[in-house]
Amino acid sequence: MYYPMYYRIDPTYILVLIGVVLSLLASARVKSTFARYQRVRNRAGLTGHEAAERVLHGAGIYDVRIEHVSGNLTDHYDPRNKVLRLSDSTYNSVSVAAVGVAAHECGHAIQHATNYAPIRWRGALVPVANFGSTIAWPLILIGLFITGESSSLLINLGILAFSAAVLFQLVTLPVEFNASNRAIRILGSNGMMAQEEVGDVKKVLGAAALTYVASAATAILQLLRILILTGGRRDD
Repeated sequence: MYYPMYYRIDPTYILVLIGVVLSLLASARVKSTFARYQRVRNRAGLTGHEAAERVLHGAGIYDVRIEHVSGNLTDHYDPRNKVLRLSDSTYNSVSVAAVGVAAHECGHAIQHATNYAPIRWRGALVPVANFGSTIAWPLILIGLFITGESSSLLINLGILAFSAAVLFQLVTLPVEFNASNRAIRILGSNGMMAQEEVGDVKKVLGAAALTYVASAATAILQLLRILILTGGRRDD
């Protein structure tokens, strides 16, 4: 008997599509916002590197190295080696966007120096989340292709492993929002930027924050899809 094509489409793909759309929109937003304020020179003429030094020293942090790393928006703080790495678009740039990004990464260094709890939790979750995201689908697929009690066990282990990756994404949110709030507060209080410039930094960091929200939402949607697809087998 012939069945129309739409009867054979997995309806849970809509969850995947929603996640993809959210990620694309967030990525486009951060790129366009950064590009806009990358063209605006900050009034103090500070490079991202110089701004980072001022923020760190103002917080009493002198043991964090600032290094130049290649790429665009590849800025990050390495807590293990106490290194703040600024990308090509930030290190030597005197734009409002560059100062905002540099200050945000300094926010992570300050979190580390002050023993901010969520950043400790995220650090502890990194190996668990990496392993979980790698092993989750193989366990689930094997569980779907075999029968008996082992099937439910493997599927449940796969879901648990993937849940660790989702938890990592959720813990990342307060870490990133807090780093941005620290950056905005510092830039607005130490005279490095005028108040209208701080408003521009808020827009840059706000757009960047959307990428983390989109990642968390996508991970949750993926977990929901797994739960729907494996619902019957988990109950066996």
